Amino acid sequence: MTRLRFGIFLAPFHAAGENPTSALQRDLRLVEHLDYLGYDEAWIGEHHSAGTEIIGSPEIFIAAAAERTGHIKLGTGVTSLSYHNPLWVAERMVLLDHLTRGRTMLGVGPGSLPTDSSMIGLNPTETRELLEENLDIVMRLLRGDEPVNATTRTHTLVDAQLQLRPYSDPLFDVAVAAVASPTGPRLAGRHGIGLLSIGATLTKEGFDALAHHWNVMEERAATFGTQVDRSKWRLVGIMHVAETREQAYKDVEHGIEQWFEYFQKVAAFPQMAVQGNRVREMIDFVNEAGIGAIGTPDDAAAQVQKLVDQSGGFGAMLMLAHEWANPEATRRSYELIAQHVMPRFQGQAQPTLDARRRAGEVREGLSEQQTMAVAHMTEKYQKELADRG
Repeated sequence: MTRLRFGIFLAPFHAAGENPTSALQRDLRLVEHLDYLGYDEAWIGEHHSAGTEIIGSPEIFIAAAAERTGHIKLGTGVTSLSYHNPLWVAERMVLLDHLTRGRTMLGVGPGSLPTDSSMIGLNPTETRELLEENLDIVMRLLRGDEPVNATTRTHTLVDAQLQLRPYSDPLFDVAVAAVASPTGPRLAGRHGIGLLSIGATLTKEGFDALAHHWNVMEERAATFGTQVDRSKWRLVGIMHVAETREQAYKDVEHGIEQWFEYFQKVAAFPQMAVQGNRVREMIDFVNEAGIGAIGTPDDAAAQVQKLVDQSGGFGAMLMLAHEWANPEATRRSYELIAQHVMPRFQGQAQPTLDARRRAGEVREGLSEQQTMAVAHMTEKYQKELADRG
């Protein structure tokens, strides 16, 4: 089977009013923990308002996380490309590519919070149009075929070129976010890059559209003569697991209500139309709407399989990082997923199960041989003693 990668999408989500310094340190420790557990990727968000998603520069966070980790790949999840000069975005990512020795990834999007873009005088329609323009410029800069001259409504580039080539050969992973609009799949297909399906697994409507996302990518790739690769398609979903469902339900009482309240009453992000006014209603919404799994590792594995079946196959399962549970239970959830879910989708579980089955099938006969061997050696020793005297 094709190895499915696992990772997180770290917005992050922290309760407004709490110590932000401590919260950011928890985020760094979480990435460090995932690196130890063997997770493949961590994508870090960019937000500037609303008081909950408090990382303003994923690049700075990645630089700090890179010094604490050795294997996990680190991506911007996502750089709000419409807010920035595309030349500086490309320059910063190439620098990170060198600093991490090829562990960096670039995720881009238009910016999810209207309260962010409004502070720089942009509306959601403009940010989506700018994303298309700026992504084209970034890809031209990263390919380095020729100097880039371009004028957008926010920036002008004159004979722009990067002073460093990427460390990764031929290029680090680039992916575009998809929430509700077809913008992400269209751009991914046009440029032959990856897709980060964020909202696609966070609402029932998005789940139903998964196969359509890939169809759009393939259509755009055929139009522009590019290639799209399912291994570069990443799906973002919600999970929390424990040894039992009852324990998982109890765990999330710690913080699931403030997470739901953020999307219901604070973030102007209608794509995340979460439902429920009581904890149990919220748990039921996650499980019954098919957007996630709160329960056991078996429940999590079943959710991943549903996504595989619905999408037709993808490359990485990214869990939306949250603090529904306290830090200890959160770390345990990631441990259980690493121990019991990841092996099922990475080809590591079945060989050990097959080996156990084979051993069980021949156990009775081999056990008898073992007993006979012990008896033989005992008899041989007794005979040696008798011969000596």
